[in-house]
Amino acid sequence: MCTGVRFADSKGNLYFGRNLDWCEHYGEGVVITPRAARIPSPFLGTIEPKHACIGMAIIEAEAPLYFDCANETGLAVAGLNFPGYAVFAPEPVEGTVNLAAYEVPLWIASQFSTVAEVRAALDNVTIVNKAVNDLWAVSPLHWIVGDGAESLVIECEADGMHVYDNGLDVLTNQPPFPWHAENVRNYMHVSCEHPEPVTWTRDTLKAFGTGAGMVGFPGGYDPASRFVRAAFLNANYPAEEGEAANVTRLFRTLEGASMCKGGAKMTDGRYEYTLFSDGFSAATRTYYWCTYEDPARRSACMDDYDLDGAELLRVAAA
Repeated sequence: MCTGVRFADSKGNLYFGRNLDWCEHYGEGVVITPRAARIPSPFLGTIEPKHACIGMAIIEAEAPLYFDCANETGLAVAGLNFPGYAVFAPEPVEGTVNLAAYEVPLWIASQFSTVAEVRAALDNVTIVNKAVNDLWAVSPLHWIVGDGAESLVIECEADGMHVYDNGLDVLTNQPPFPWHAENVRNYMHVSCEHPEPVTWTRDTLKAFGTGAGMVGFPGGYDPASRFVRAAFLNANYPAEEGEAANVTRLFRTLEGASMCKGGAKMTDGRYEYTLFSDGFSAATRTYYWCTYEDPARRSACMDDYDLDGAELLRVAAA
């Protein structure tokens, strides 16, 4: 499973990050796609980036298969698991921009600067049920896309593509986004404020301690619980100033929805847990990440690399 979060600082700079929750690694690492790269595409021929991108990816068949990525203008996208609901077109549709599902993050981040541009372009896009090769299956994903002003969610189901404005700026997994947006209304009573004493009959009731306003806050690892936690923490985290404080805000919010071993056992007996967390700061064009085994954050600034080159840059292993 996964959790994604987006917010902006007081200057309108995007901070965007995600948890990747699963039971095994795939050899992923931080990859930069520079502007002169020419990425093979099954339907477009090649993807020619207008903007350089950085993110967590697997490189396969000369293509970066991004779990998530961001570009130098401050637009970011992440793919999150959406099993049981994701349905992609079986074949390309003539007269539309046809994308293999694995290409969606790269195409968005490399071609556009704002969520508004992405929203307009999606009117003429078909996402096709096409794997990069025989070694990889098509992942059942949906996507969150964010910039310094807003975010949206892209979901493809049996009745076609749906694009939703995301006023909560978070995403987890199934069910579809509209269900989550309704479900959070069940937690409108939850508050970070300390409850005032109340009188019942002749007795005065006082809260046990700080945090009593959050009684009833969902603590499970299921997608609905993680969505509520991420949405609540993202909405209530106090505004911060500066890169260090906002990066801390991003990762602490993600930690609020992270998974540790021992909490969610899969049907095959393995545990699902947060393999890695990552995030992008548009303020400094820096990508940050940490893993379950090594929680110390590492970083790579796009400005330290040749963004005009033609070769994919493997910055670091996850």
